[in-house]
Amino acid sequence: MEEIQRTEIATLGEFGLIDHLTKNFEIKNASTIVSVGDDAAVIDHFGKQTVVTTDMLLEGVHFDLMYTPLKHLGYKSVVVNLSDIYAMNATPTQITISIAFSNRFSVESLDEFYEGVYAACEKYGVDLVGGDTSSSLKGFVISVTAIGEVTPDKQVLRSTAQSGDLICVSGDVGGAFLGLTIMEREKKIYLENPKVQPDLEGEDYIVGRLLKPEARKDIIEFFANNNITPTSMMDVSDGISSEVLHLCKQSNLGCRVYEEKLPIHDDARMAAFKFGLDPTVCALNGGEDYELIFTLKQEDYDKITLNEEISVIGYMADIEEGCKFLTKGGNTHPITAQGWNAFTK
Repeated sequence: MEEIQRTEIATLGEFGLIDHLTKNFEIKNASTIVSVGDDAAVIDHFGKQTVVTTDMLLEGVHFDLMYTPLKHLGYKSVVVNLSDIYAMNATPTQITISIAFSNRFSVESLDEFYEGVYAACEKYGVDLVGGDTSSSLKGFVISVTAIGEVTPDKQVLRSTAQSGDLICVSGDVGGAFLGLTIMEREKKIYLENPKVQPDLEGEDYIVGRLLKPEARKDIIEFFANNNITPTSMMDVSDGISSEVLHLCKQSNLGCRVYEEKLPIHDDARMAAFKFGLDPTVCALNGGEDYELIFTLKQEDYDKITLNEEISVIGYMADIEEGCKFLTKGGNTHPITAQGWNAFTK
């Protein structure tokens, strides 16, 4: 069996490591004036507004390296931040990445992580313009900042929905939570009996939703091509119910959401039944789908009917009407946020 090479990080030193990890990045955006290698990056968005978001991912809280390949983790670390830029109806242009790691990581393992970062930058056309590396006493820590641009008339906030606007969501929801459910189940089985092979047959879709999510660049491009500007928008990272309540609170409105309109993938529905879970609960409260949830003027409805990736799930109402969920059976329940919470672990 071929021996896996392991280069200790100490052999490169901090600056040597940064040079090593970033040597293959080519600049793609005219707005990137100075990139990696100076004291700071220089960005010029030529009269557009600059959009900035940042995210921290911690081993044991946001990801588990027992079932998350480092390349997938690098990819996902970038994508979850780009998703926030798209949620402002903006175009991401640059990212910075800072990582902290213990001595159990080798140069080769960090190369693998950066392969994923590189793949995401390539796919979404963004430049890596900086970052930092540090040692960590426990676990892998990742911090990503994403920068984007938007013309002043096109930016979309959470607080600008109007009563009567349609509530729409891209793609489908609940899949990533079910992917997490199956990976946690297989991890538990493995820890009890390491000889048992993981059984992931037929679960490619939900596992992919967890390990390799995509940001909805296509939806933002669809808006631009069809002259659509949502009245409010955010990305679905904590579950539909939580995000709908954010839009309602920020816009000072109520809403109606219909169970029968929730977009749930057939594979996710089947997996939910297999685990004895309710697919609707997974769609409402599962996190990490990174779809876009947005509101739209009713007169724009005809523009979105051609896009099979967009579902209308309800509408915004006056604040006095509250935030309500209507089941297939005709019952009405108040919407409560039971989404994933980083502080409950």
